[in-house]
Amino acid sequence: MKIAVDAMGGDYAPEQIVIGAIQAAKKHTCEIILVGDESKILEILKTDADWQQLPIEIRHTTEVIEMGEHPADAVRNKKDSSIVVATEMVKNGECDAVLSAGSTGAAVAAAQLILKRIHGIGRPAIATPIPTPKGATLLLDSGANVDCKPEHLVQLGMMGAIYTEHVFGKKNPKVGLLNIGEEDTKGNEQVKETYQLFKDMKTINFAGNAEGRDIPNGHFDVVVCDGFVGNVVLKFAEGLAKMISKLIKEAVEEGGFTAKAGALLLMPTLKKLGKRLDVSEYGGAPLLGVNGCCVISHGSSDAKSICSAIGAARDYVNSNVLGHIKTALEADEQS
Repeated sequence: MKIAVDAMGGDYAPEQIVIGAIQAAKKHTCEIILVGDESKILEILKTDADWQQLPIEIRHTTEVIEMGEHPADAVRNKKDSSIVVATEMVKNGECDAVLSAGSTGAAVAAAQLILKRIHGIGRPAIATPIPTPKGATLLLDSGANVDCKPEHLVQLGMMGAIYTEHVFGKKNPKVGLLNIGEEDTKGNEQVKETYQLFKDMKTINFAGNAEGRDIPNGHFDVVVCDGFVGNVVLKFAEGLAKMISKLIKEAVEEGGFTAKAGALLLMPTLKKLGKRLDVSEYGGAPLLGVNGCCVISHGSSDAKSICSAIGAARDYVNSNVLGHIKTALEADEQS
């Protein structure tokens, strides 16, 4: 298996991307092709004495799509950019997956323009794993499309359930529709119509409306919403987690010796809890609904997150998620 990694995308690129690729090459069974400025990539690779023995190659490119650029225009105009070349490598069969921590819009645009949507899928979706005490809740869409019709949301539920079952190993995963209440009469017209469509489906385990608090509690395995709402939920969760962590640290510092001693005693337990709730353990979110494996990482991803994201790409390919989605669509057309 070969995974094309956009080495130039992300706040800490190329350093953290390349270091993460080195970690992944040692940890996961896959070949990695780092796509980007060869001289910059080599400079970082050489900091690891054994890098030449690792399954890592370099594909040199001369352009980078910056965060502020219009995604679709940049993809069309910058043919030698790292994300475009990496995505092309998946299209032409050189690689099995593409990973980028650069512009989310550019990664989505490249996937849609180059890989194309799966036949029958109206909207692709970024499926983001949210850590919970019960494992992970898959939230989708978390930013690919701000507007979705009810039939599109139902497709997201189907794809999310397939991914959760085959990658996370959850049989018959519970799918919820994000809403402002549990009752089927709650919500706007879009959500109420979507609820009825979900209710009539026999192929997925629709468990009703999910409220915002159900996501971190892990009451549902998959939670469906449009990309506007999903991105707001995701950014709010990120900000809240950082704020709580900051407040805890400040409280310990202000609490004096007793608070610091107590924190020291709790450290082993807190580390175990932190690992369970650490978003970097998942690293990346797959873009479901396109003809190929595209994994999108957070712009601020560090080496650990990139290593995990490469593992997520490997799991996507090994689990044949794309094939299972196509099979489900074919079965739906015949029914």
